[in-house]
Amino acid sequence: MFLDYYPLSFIQTLLSAACFYAAYYVYWYSTTGATQRRLAALHDCKTPRKWRTTSLLLGLDFFYDNYKALKAHRALEDFATRFWALGVNTVQISLLGKTFVSTIEPENLKSVLATDFKSWRLGEEREKVMAPFLGEGIFTSDGAAWQHSREMLRPNFVRSQVGDCEMFERHVQQLIKAIPGDGGMVDLQPLFLSLSLDVATEFLFGQSTNTLSPDGGTAETKEFARAFDHVMNAWGGQDQGWEMFVGLMVGLFLPNWKLKGEYRIVHDYVDGLVERAVVKKGRYEYEKENSEKRFAFPGGRYIFLFELLDQTTDKVKIRSELLNILLAGRDTTAALLSNVWFELSKRPAVWDKLQREVSSLNGEFPTFEQLKEMKFLRAILNESLRLYPIVPENSRMAVVDTVLPVGGGEDGKSPIFVKNGQMAHWSVYVMHRRKDIYGEDAEEYRPERWLDGEEGKGLRVGWEYLPFNGGPRICIGQQFALTEASYITVRLMQEFSAIESKDPEPWREKFTIVCTGLGGCKVVLTPRT
Repeated sequence: MFLDYYPLSFIQTLLSAACFYAAYYVYWYSTTGATQRRLAALHDCKTPRKWRTTSLLLGLDFFYDNYKALKAHRALEDFATRFWALGVNTVQISLLGKTFVSTIEPENLKSVLATDFKSWRLGEEREKVMAPFLGEGIFTSDGAAWQHSREMLRPNFVRSQVGDCEMFERHVQQLIKAIPGDGGMVDLQPLFLSLSLDVATEFLFGQSTNTLSPDGGTAETKEFARAFDHVMNAWGGQDQGWEMFVGLMVGLFLPNWKLKGEYRIVHDYVDGLVERAVVKKGRYEYEKENSEKRFAFPGGRYIFLFELLDQTTDKVKIRSELLNILLAGRDTTAALLSNVWFELSKRPAVWDKLQREVSSLNGEFPTFEQLKEMKFLRAILNESLRLYPIVPENSRMAVVDTVLPVGGGEDGKSPIFVKNGQMAHWSVYVMHRRKDIYGEDAEEYRPERWLDGEEGKGLRVGWEYLPFNGGPRICIGQQFALTEASYITVRLMQEFSAIESKDPEPWREKFTIVCTGLGGCKVVLTPRT
């Protein structure tokens, strides 16, 4: 009867397929599988506790819960609450038939980012999303390509370059003019974004966008800034509904023509700057060879772009590295400043204490060395980066079978086997709020925890504090970002004697390419008389 409906050839095909699968499984089990079992047994690995999801839905309930929290701008808080409820610091999550490890254990992050660095890479999805815009640069590449980028860029972030306070001051003057002097309310967040873009473009290109100037810059720079903002917001997509989420997912396989148009605007702008720099460099070299005078290139001022021209003639490579650094330099610093000033506006005692430290300058503009000596200022930056990390989550993909040192078993103390192709995810946001590390008040904003005092020494942290990543891929621009944020904060404290918050809401996250506050930083600043 069965054969009347299904020909023998069809049945033979099914049987052949089943036999082939069985043979392949036996082969895998006795080769790759055996190797994996030996590695797991060698380290006494155990499976971590599982994050309970609905198996029949392939974990889609986990996606849906995250989506609801994301739309409510409480994704970080919600994830932390659910993670802590499990009672361990490392879990296994199953989604769409795949499993990955999520951890908040410093030892695991040390392994992934440093001691076992070569066993991990960024992951293909990140490269697919970012590479069409950023190209092959320090934040989008792995292996030899990443190493080349690192070696090319790192010399450009030495003390003499990142401590150019005169450059910061030129743009701070424009920021001060943009703040109402009549007691009117101002949202500092968009001003900080404009300021950090202006600073970053002058440092990188030798030509600032000047978006804080009264005319907002040239038409060309305005269009560049608009397109750059559009790309950053598109990559975040937190306020743009299912259509943005679906658009980004489809974009992994099909081109997003609207977004590609914005990419082209940014690329054309940077390509033009690179082309003009090449011409200037050629003119400089000609004049140097044909004149007894000593020519500066250009004007004796350090410019990142011109330094790159000494290392490569590949214009696309130069554009890619410039955009990689611009991405980090603008949004990271702006988010840090917004979070710092959000807390300063709500904490009069912290404001007053910082004012006393700043007053030691006697009104003089701070130098790089003086900024380094301001301990309470640095404590404020540290505490802001602890509670509101700019990149609150991250992940890596294993490129070989490997082992995480801790997190397995019901007690979470055994090693974990991670197979080739499996993802490891971690939440800096959750780790930075662990009470066993930072104390029972870990969720409170208290800069004093970083200072030595009568109660003992302040925090001494290692891998449990990762505001700028760690290991070989630690952010090479962290000193630039901290110096810029420090200088701007001190100068505003010198110009304004009082601050009042105009935002009664608590901090909630807003994701773009980084994480910042949803409500911005709405304040009233009182100028000194």
